[in-house]
Amino acid sequence: MWGDGGRVFWERRAGGAEEGVVVMFLWPSSDEKDLKPFLDLYSSVGWSSLVCQSDFLTLFFPEKAAKLASTVLDELIKEVKIKPRPITFATFSGGSKSCLYKVHQLVEGKSEGQLKDDYQLLRDCICGQIYDSGPVDFTSDLGSHFLHPKVSQASRIVSWIAKALVSGMDTLFMNRFEAQRAEYWKTLYSSVGIGPILILFSEDDELAPFQVVYDFAQHLLELGGDVRLVKWKSSPHVGHYKHHTDEYKSAVFKLLNDATMIFSQRRHQLNGETLGTRIFRNNMSDLGTVAMGSNETLRQAELARLFPKRSAWPNPL
Repeated sequence: MWGDGGRVFWERRAGGAEEGVVVMFLWPSSDEKDLKPFLDLYSSVGWSSLVCQSDFLTLFFPEKAAKLASTVLDELIKEVKIKPRPITFATFSGGSKSCLYKVHQLVEGKSEGQLKDDYQLLRDCICGQIYDSGPVDFTSDLGSHFLHPKVSQASRIVSWIAKALVSGMDTLFMNRFEAQRAEYWKTLYSSVGIGPILILFSEDDELAPFQVVYDFAQHLLELGGDVRLVKWKSSPHVGHYKHHTDEYKSAVFKLLNDATMIFSQRRHQLNGETLGTRIFRNNMSDLGTVAMGSNETLRQAELARLFPKRSAWPNPL
């Protein structure tokens, strides 16, 4: 269905029981041909997909991203009311800015308006996250980066007009960009407790710079997150699955399997309680005071293994 801010639609697994739902947050310039390999990947292990394809303006107007996020959550609520099942978020490139962070805000009750009671039902169903080529940092020139893949095949005149439009938008919204940037990162960090987080990235990705992804992973680890990192020295932006198929599959299958087990454990632990009563209890304002527990040594060892020469890079904030 098309709505304010983009398009949301289901891709159901053909035949057999559905193990869970992967919510795919695509980048604004993505095409349908980019989508099929991932749909087939998730379907091969029993997961259906809810696809969120945002339009370009969601990068500039948070209210549009919020409306799109609300549409995504409405679809998920209808699904889990019929049968609760594990949900995993998979975000690609700029999808974290165009919709995902607003989804987190709505579920946590940190967006404008009242928290819907139905959102509580989703809290124990959301059991994992996947970041492919992201998250992307949120800067004033973000729009031109994400429009580039679409206009690269266009004529010189069309390309010039598109770039001029983006440049004008960047100038107009520069102050808003910088004000929203801290909110964006804080929201992504606040989701650390919902389940394991898989981050797939490369050292030569210009759209999702290595340092930005490293800072994000490091802070999640410091907050106690279950972070799985898969990096390549050279791999194109949102092209990791195509160029590193076996390694990509293995990491994704492991996360989906773990998400299923976490969901099952939560259902047993609740022992009849209403779903959604325990996840997301930590207020975002408490993030700065989270203490590092006994697993810090393991987390730091993981960082040292993956980033032996990069131990003191600053936080994106």
